[in-house]
Amino acid sequence: MIEQRWADNQIDRLPALVDELVRRPVNVIVANVLAALAAKNATTTVPILFVTGSDPVKDGLVASLNRPSGNVTGVSHVSGALATKRLEILRQLTPSGTIIAMLVQLDAAESVLEQREVQAAAQASGQQLIVFDVNSAADIETAFATMAARGVGALYVGTGAFTSSHRALLTALATRNAIPALYPLREFVAAGGLMSYGASIADAYRQVGIYAAQILKGERPADLPVIQAVKFDFVLNLSAAKALGRWPGCCLGPWGECAGQQADKNWPAAFRLTIQRLR
Repeated sequence: MIEQRWADNQIDRLPALVDELVRRPVNVIVANVLAALAAKNATTTVPILFVTGSDPVKDGLVASLNRPSGNVTGVSHVSGALATKRLEILRQLTPSGTIIAMLVQLDAAESVLEQREVQAAAQASGQQLIVFDVNSAADIETAFATMAARGVGALYVGTGAFTSSHRALLTALATRNAIPALYPLREFVAAGGLMSYGASIADAYRQVGIYAAQILKGERPADLPVIQAVKFDFVLNLSAAKALGRWPGCCLGPWGECAGQQADKNWPAAFRLTIQRLR
């Protein structure tokens, strides 16, 4: 039997939800980084498996990646650590976007670190970065209104559970305002977004499921090393790109190359290496 608990993006609810699960008691807890931290504070005996886009050592989840120790281990898809590379991709694919916006919820440590890395990279390249700290759907709508008023040329959407859970709204508003946006996960592109660069969150949770089965069979979390993603995909929605009418041609730098004939002179028809295409 699987027990599910949701905090509905209200982080202050996590301790009570975790305490409820620990008292039941459950055999293993699977959680994102914030919920896993709350669980770690609540129990040293119930096994905890996390999925995070940040550094689990820096976050205080484990002492070491190879030897996690204690009752916690999991998977890192290192999404936040890709901040500089994502910004570079966004700059190359939207060279006219001198003003870049970053939309992120800054409650999580991984988001704060990501914001700092993006800010440093933007300053180094001489680009103006506007950071929007969002905590509700209303905040997102206000942020897009401000972007339109200030002439934002490109959008970097930050990592985190909040942005992921609001991907339908984010992609719809980016399309409506004709702002080219780069997202952390391909799920945003599947929801209609323009492009993403990152590891597969589905693969991360699949691996956590394997670890959960091993723990239920008697393995200890301390004996299961933290798994880190090693494959990262750039995913482009050609329909969304053509709708924008602002694609700068095939300028993918080190992340991929155009392959095959182009449908017209401005639009790449397909990509190879880790580049994937959604029509």
